[in-house]
Amino acid sequence: MTTSTTVRLRVASMVAAATWWLAGCGLAETTAVAATQAETAAQQAKEGKKMEEKVQSDIEAANQAAVDARAKAEDANE
Repeated sequence: MTTSTTVRLRVASMVAAATWWLAGCGLAETTAVAATQAETAAQQAKEGKKMEEKVQSDIEAANQAAVDARAKAEDANE
């Protein structure tokens, strides 16, 4: 074997060992859980934004209904 082949083989072995060690200590599972939690948080943020927009729309509709009711009451009193 040449020196560069030996170095490459050692680096590959160290990478493989590190990967196995990290998988064994639960880092792979932790990363997957963190990714899932981030996705869930993003989805909840989207749903929260939709809910906020709906509430704002409902408030505007209620305000308009109140304005219409006052105008109708004023017309009835004239």
